[in-house]
Amino acid sequence: MTNDLLYQIALTLVPNIGDVHAKALINIYGNAQSVFKAKRKDLENVEGIGTIRANSIKAFDNFQSSEDEIAFIEKYKIAPLFITDKNYPQRLVNCYDSPVLLYYRGNTDLNTSKIISVVGTRNNSDYGKTVCEKLIEELAAENILVISGLAFGIDTIAHKAALKNNLPTVGVLAHGLDRIYPSQNKSLAKQMAAHGGLLTEFISNTNPDKQNFPKRNRIVAGMCDAVIVIETGKKGGSLITAELGNNYNKDVFAIPGRIGDSKSEGCNYLIKNNKAALINGAADLLEMMGWTSTKPIVKKQRELFIELSLDEKTVIEILQQQEAVHIDELYFKSSLSSSAVAAALLMLEMQGIVASMPGKIYKMI
Repeated sequence: MTNDLLYQIALTLVPNIGDVHAKALINIYGNAQSVFKAKRKDLENVEGIGTIRANSIKAFDNFQSSEDEIAFIEKYKIAPLFITDKNYPQRLVNCYDSPVLLYYRGNTDLNTSKIISVVGTRNNSDYGKTVCEKLIEELAAENILVISGLAFGIDTIAHKAALKNNLPTVGVLAHGLDRIYPSQNKSLAKQMAAHGGLLTEFISNTNPDKQNFPKRNRIVAGMCDAVIVIETGKKGGSLITAELGNNYNKDVFAIPGRIGDSKSEGCNYLIKNNKAALINGAADLLEMMGWTSTKPIVKKQRELFIELSLDEKTVIEILQQQEAVHIDELYFKSSLSSSAVAAALLMLEMQGIVASMPGKIYKMI
């Protein structure tokens, strides 16, 4: 563990400094240690920081908690993921309120090419269970990472179905990695750590308090390509997650239910108000996301391309490595600015070299 981790953890513990402020400071100072070593006057001049937050940073002296957390991380082989790390979920980076630091126990790639988040009620019906299991079973051949919140109901069903069909699955927690909530899912969580992972922004000894669940939901919504709502009432965390998904420009889908069924009111509401697209199963999802399995056209066409800029060549080289690539992955792998990637993609589309698919997916023509 590097010395910088001490300051990274400490930055998340400073009173009055949330993720938005922490990321603003990192953008200016480059790393967490430099934030703590900055002069008070300079900190005060950072937009959004001001005197109160600058004083909080300069007065912070609870580095023992950071040291304790590092000991916990090392003991249980947990991977800390700071927002500047390459293994940090890149789909989260562009979410304005994404966590500055995550804790991960698992073995799957959080930046794999296809990720879905499956959410729904804790009190599912047999219909919801059947639909969820069938959906994930039909996705078994697509090498999709399944994200959910490890709660009772649809979350648990989604995780179990993923494991049954040999799909990696990650549970996002509303507490530290030193406990599992609900406790009945301890065995499931153990399986997931071996065939997927457990992820949280909370340090150890953090309880699953009520205010932590909406924060958990923003990670569920932000780190995927598509949010799928299986079954939910008119109120609850699933609708919050769907709303967050829309705010993050994610594709949001919902399974329709019977009129008057309280467990389907939320899904029907999302569809009726154009907050989610209706899907009846995996085929609809794959088609709308552009994930349908088709053999790519021979990629030797690139040899015929002429007058391409360096940025365009960089984008093409990434697209040739796999059938379809999410725009966040293009940002990450190209090391180009978002505007440079957008300009390159526009020119390549105009030349008929690259096609834009639903879900901010791009592929070679």
